[in-house]
Amino acid sequence: MRVLGVDPGLTRLGVGVVEGVAGRPLAMRGVGVVRTPADADTAVRLVAVERGVEEWLDAHRPDVVAVERVFSQHNVRTVMGTAQASAVAMLCAARRGLPVVLHTPSEVKAAVTGSGRADKAQVGAMVTRLLRLDAPPKPADAADALALAICHIWRAPATNRLQQAVAAQVAAQRAGKGR
Repeated sequence: MRVLGVDPGLTRLGVGVVEGVAGRPLAMRGVGVVRTPADADTAVRLVAVERGVEEWLDAHRPDVVAVERVFSQHNVRTVMGTAQASAVAMLCAARRGLPVVLHTPSEVKAAVTGSGRADKAQVGAMVTRLLRLDAPPKPADAADALALAICHIWRAPATNRLQQAVAAQVAAQRAGKGR
């Protein structure tokens, strides 16, 4: 499975591609940041984010896109830009028919470090270790994007089994009502 992780932001949108399956060593296929100028109009910045995400999708051909779920922050202006950048990444993936999954920051931290309260340095250190890198990716947005991809690879099998069980239960209920 090849996953494009996206850590949304309007100034810096972290992107990272990880390939592998749960229970096996993972491989980083790419990592970076899509940047936009802070003084540019929001609409222009969102177009730049779209172009950057499209370039990553073209270059790496992921099977799925994992995006950090936007959570409420005290600074409404910051959360709005983050949500807009997140929506652009989801739109780019959906336009290509790629599955989009959302993971919360604490879910990603717990998956990668074992603690949902881990700080940026701990996440960066574990990403470095798990992907056998020489140093943590910089800036932290890039490391966070890789952590999102890792989280999804590790959690996808359990999520798929859960979805299959729910679908089977719904089908059984429908079959029971048809009698």
